[in-house]
Amino acid sequence: MAWDDDNAILVVVVNHEEQYSIWPAHREPPAGWRKAGKQGSKTECLAWIEEVWTDMRPLSLRRAMDGETP
Repeated sequence: MAWDDDNAILVVVVNHEEQYSIWPAHREPPAGWRKAGKQGSKTECLAWIEEVWTDMRPLSLRRAMDGETP
């Protein structure tokens, strides 16, 4: 099943920089990524990402701009 097939079951994954993506549900996320807790069609997953990923800057950049040290 192709990723662009809206019948494919996908999961939302997130990395250590709090950047989001989609991944086939039947596969383990790639190294450095973990499941974010949302599963569904491509449309559902992308809608969820749009709702929760409100600041596109990587976490390290947000922290640096806020004056936090790593």
